[in-house]
Amino acid sequence: MNKPENSHAPISVTAIMLLVMLSFLWGGNMISIKFSSQGIPPILAAMMRSLLASIFLWIHARAMGEDVFLEPAYIKHGIVIGILFGVEFLLLFWGPSFTDASRAVVFLYTQPLWVALAAHFVLPNDRLTWAKSLGLLLAFGGLILVFWSRSPTLGPLYWLGDLMEMAAGLLWAATTIYIKKFIWNRPITHFQTLFAQLFFSIPILGVGVLIFEWGQPIKLTSLVIASVFYQTVIIAYLSYLLWFWMIHRFQVSVLSAFTFLTPLFGVILCGIILGEPLPILLWIGLAFVALGIYLVNQPTPVAKE
Repeated sequence: MNKPENSHAPISVTAIMLLVMLSFLWGGNMISIKFSSQGIPPILAAMMRSLLASIFLWIHARAMGEDVFLEPAYIKHGIVIGILFGVEFLLLFWGPSFTDASRAVVFLYTQPLWVALAAHFVLPNDRLTWAKSLGLLLAFGGLILVFWSRSPTLGPLYWLGDLMEMAAGLLWAATTIYIKKFIWNRPITHFQTLFAQLFFSIPILGVGVLIFEWGQPIKLTSLVIASVFYQTVIIAYLSYLLWFWMIHRFQVSVLSAFTFLTPLFGVILCGIILGEPLPILLWIGLAFVALGIYLVNQPTPVAKE
């Protein structure tokens, strides 16, 4: 795959507005999972999302003359990222059943922190700097504050939901590192990468449904259907496609710096829409995590020869 011509172009005002919009949409995703879980078991909802988004992406790609299926030589990579993606979304969708959505979104968006830490050891040109190291320390301190914060809505197994969301963030980071390590410089398009994640995650989520949710009732309401639509069309199909499109045109480090807005939007929306209590420790921890995410995504200085 040829490298995009504009991959190092300065980011435009339009692109910045799109990034803020994406962060806002992603911040609301945890709320939609809370709503859809009222009528559809969470892992089943995740499987439906992957299935429907795969179909929409295939139709879109065909209309543009693009192929979504990987060449036989690269299918093994598609299976790996599909497995990582599938287990990630099993935990992501299941976690809010045990913890508040406002906490879940903070723990999920530890992903950039894990990416920065893993990249130091796996990717030769993506080492930790003093700024990134400070960001990691701030963010992990913030996570401790979030974990120790309490609200009246927390159930007895809130810690399990917190751990599920953090594990989902770890798997998301593993997917990112794997793509950068094994797929990025191969003749694979962003359509194929996204489709592989969605398509190969379906069997993983299907097994999760059979093991954990078989026989659970389904109750479709207008709110549940709207939530599934949001997760499928707005998030998994349109927002991810736009994100991959932008990655092929601008520096990833610059784009990723904006992800610190996502947990901020998520916590605010959870307070407004779900009415979840937001204790002061949660706000302080969120500020530390957001600042940490911003710092770890600062570009690494290129060493002069």
